[in-house]
Amino acid sequence: MSDNALGAFLRARREAVKPADVGLPDGPRRRTPGLRRSELATVAGVSVEYLTRLEQGRDRNPSMQVLGTLASALRMTPDERTHLRYLAKASNGSLALCPGVGRELARTVRPTVRALLDRLDPAPAVLLNRLGDVLARTSGYERLFGPVGLLDGDPPNVIRFTFVDARARAAFPEWDRVADEHVAALKLEAAQDHVYAPELISELAFAAGESFTTRLAAPPNPARMAPVERLAHPEAGDLRLSREPLDLSDGEQRIVVYLPADAATSAALDRLTGRLPGALRVVLNG
Repeated sequence: MSDNALGAFLRARREAVKPADVGLPDGPRRRTPGLRRSELATVAGVSVEYLTRLEQGRDRNPSMQVLGTLASALRMTPDERTHLRYLAKASNGSLALCPGVGRELARTVRPTVRALLDRLDPAPAVLLNRLGDVLARTSGYERLFGPVGLLDGDPPNVIRFTFVDARARAAFPEWDRVADEHVAALKLEAAQDHVYAPELISELAFAAGESFTTRLAAPPNPARMAPVERLAHPEAGDLRLSREPLDLSDGEQRIVVYLPADAATSAALDRLTGRLPGALRVVLNG
């Protein structure tokens, strides 16, 4: 990584944004592409001097609030916001000190749990930890959620996908309800002092912005899983899936099994997963 990767990234994004993108006139005789520093400083509400120090690497400890303001002013995508946050942590040396970055949650899948999922295949079923990481899944789950993009993460995480991946809003027709459900569960984990919950909450607050933070600030609701979830599948159409959570004895993991909630979904699932049981896919460390 460059010694000033944060500053270089901010400058590259500034030069990629046109004045019209942020409601400013183009103006005559522009010698540099994109926004001038003075223009970005005005839109973001920071001083030109401070922005100059950030871009030149003379200030390596910007607050998350300032970075969030700059990210919004530069119209960054969720992926770009996540990358900006990573660069800021790397720049000020806090990356190695943060428990949620560089270290992973315990991801061991017991042999008996593997065997159980293998028995469930080809029914869609997934093993999750308390923060939504996908630890193992059946081939039926892959056929159900792979095409919508949920499994593209490294590691896949259902909460991060819901808030950060633009495809999630198309995949979940009842996205608001799904988002409410995930935030309620995260609040519960944070209240129980889960060591990794604050880092995930901080990451999502920065990457997703108001769609996450508004829910986080709302009065707490019970972390209840709705019995039926709608999924807009690119091949099978609109599916209504009954979910059956099975909490494991260690309290750290749960299996969720997806079953058809109506006849149309049953027929669609048969078409998707009606082949012989496939091999269990386990997400391994390293």
